Parts: sequence; C-alpha cells; structure tokens
Amino acid sequence: MEEQIKTATDQAQTVFAAAGERAKSAAEKGTRLFEEMSELNKGHVEAVMESGRIAARGLEAFGRDASAYAKRSYENSVAAARTLAAVKTPAEFMQVQGDLIRQSFDALVSESSRSAEQTLKLAGEIVQPLQNRWALAADKVRSAA
Repeated sequence: MEEQIKTATDQAQTVFAAAGERAKSAAEKGTRLFEEMSELNKGHVEAVMESGRIAARGLEAFGRDASAYAKRSYENSVAAARTLAAVKTPAEFMQVQGDLIRQSFDALVSESSRSAEQTLKLAGEIVQPLQNRWALAADKVRSAA
C-alpha cells in the first residue's frame, strides 16, 4: 500500500510539475506577445505621427506656392492693364487682349498641372509610412500563424 501511495504521489508531483511548466511557458509566451504587440502599436502611432508631419509640411508648401501664384497673377494683371492702356488702335487692342488671355490661360493650365502633380506626390509621401507599418504588421501576422 505504501508503494501505491508513493507511486500516486510521484505521479501527482510529475503531473503538477508538468502543468506548472506549461503554465510558466504559456505566461512567458503571453508576456512576449504582449511586448511585441505593444512595440508594434508604438510603431503604428509613430507612423501616423510621421504621416501627419509630412502632410503639414506639404500643406505649408501648398500655401507658399498659392501665395506666390497669387502674387504673380496680380503683377501680371497690373502689367496687362498698363499694356492695354498704351494701345493706340482698336485692332492693336484686340491683338494685345488676345495675347494676354492666351498667356493667362497657359499660366493657369501650367499651375493646375503642377499643383495636381504636387498633390499626387504628397499623397504618396503621406501614405508611405502607413504602408510600411501595414506591411510589417502583415508579416508579423503571417509569421505568427
């Protein structure tokens, strides 16, 4: 009987020791997972902040460019008014006015194209840090699976 009690006690100790090891291992894995997720989320926040900084710099540049374009437009309008005031004949007036309209239209098209290109470039720059984080998160999920 003593032998059976000793065997049962040894078996119980073995079972409890194994359960304790499994619990310890699970706790360590859970801690590592929590640390990895915290680090991953920290990176996500940093990526969002970087995107915000890029957007702010880009919008600041847009403001400067719009101000410069408005200034050029005003100066061109003043020069056009002076040119039109100096014409001598109606035919010359029509010629000068047509030239000025063409120049204004060409400047508008050029500025619009430049602005559109700048907007697309900025959008790509804003999204890049986020795309990098999404790719990293996807890799982590794939490696965890």
